[in-house]
Formats: sequence, C-alpha cells, structure tokens
Amino acid sequence: MPRTTLVLLPGLINTRRVFQHQIEALSDIADCIVPELWHHDTMGAMAEATLAMAPPSFALAGFSMGGYVAFEIMRRAPQSVQRLALIDTQAVPDTAEATTRRRALLEQAKLGRFHGVQRTLLPQFVHRRHIDDAAITQPIFDMAQEIGADGFVSEQRAIIDRADSRHLLVEIDVPTVVIVGRQDQVTPPARSQEMASDIANSRLVVLEECGHMSPLEKPVEVNDALRRWLSQ
Repeated sequence: MPRTTLVLLPGLINTRRVFQHQIEALSDIADCIVPELWHHDTMGAMAEATLAMAPPSFALAGFSMGGYVAFEIMRRAPQSVQRLALIDTQAVPDTAEATTRRRALLEQAKLGRFHGVQRTLLPQFVHRRHIDDAAITQPIFDMAQEIGADGFVSEQRAIIDRADSRHLLVEIDVPTVVIVGRQDQVTPPARSQEMASDIANSRLVVLEECGHMSPLEKPVEVNDALRRWLSQ
C-alpha cells in the first residue's frame, strides 16, 4: 500500500497526544502531521498554518474543533485534500446560547480562572464507562494544562467566529468518513448523520459506548475506520 501524508487536526485544548493511538497504529501506511492550532485565534490562520506545513496533496482528518479547521481548508485549498475524515465534529455554527457560554469562559480565562479540564466535566466528554480510566482521562487533563489559558482563549475565539459549513458539504467530492461516538454530548450523532447525508462519497461510522473523545476512547475502532478510509 503506498504511503500518504495524513494531516491530523486536534480539537479544543488538544495536542498531538489526542491522536497518539492513530499515529502509532497507522505509521505503516501514513506519515502523520499534527499542527499546533492553539497558537492562532481564527480558523483562517489555523488553516493557513496547516497548509504551510503540509505537502501539496494529503489526507485530512479533523477531530472536534479540528473539523472546523478542515472545513476552512476545504474552502481554501480543496485541490490539496485527497480524502477527508470528520471525527466527532459538526458543520453547523454555534447557537446563540453556546456562543454566550463560550464568551463567559473567555472572560473567566482572562481573569486567571482557567484551570484546565476539571474531573467534574468528564461526563460531558467521555462515556460513563471511561470516567475512571486514567489511560483515557489523564491525557485530557495533561493536554489542557500544556496549552494553558492563552491557547484556550485563542481557540475559543476562533470557534466563536467560525463560518457555517453546511453549504460546503454538497461540494465535497473526495472519499470521506464521518466518525462519531454514540453518546457524544458535545457534537451529537445527529450532526454527523446530517454531514454524511450531504457528502456524496461518504461513510458514517458510529461507535458504541463512546463519548466525544473517540480517538482516545475507542482507538482500535477509530484506527480501523481510518485505515479503511486511507485504503479507498
């Protein structure tokens, strides 16, 4: 099987560690690149930074916020994307209520009240069976601490200002896989079903007993889905 470059776009307050299992498992067929998105505060800047470090043609996978960046790359350089993976993400913009919550979090962070991901928030991010699994939860805590308040603020600003990507879906014509946890509370499966329905050459993969953090929660299943996608 020929090797390809796989660009992996992390989610909010995530580093390359969110893809640790994918990078290892797919190393035989893909050279993985993971940009540090938290240095930028717009989707456009994140997209341009990614394109600057990627080769002219590559496979693109976006997790959560990384999916929003993937859509921006599809707007700017669709000819560069060989295939697309959308993992626990959505094409719709935030509701007014969600934007209000994000702005409140920004203000708290500016006041020095960013303390990373607290254990009490885990039920929002992982399946209840995984809350006490340190192999899944510790990377979540560690990544948030590594990125810190400044990175958190930059990424939240970019998310708030992101474009509505629903109209873009029907224009995507590369092989696409849409992956989502059945119990994802952040970007529920219905959002993934809508994306898969609107993208012509797509396949939907729903992971059982899995929350939002599928690359960490269900690495074997995510790896299998990505390997099949890369082999299309």
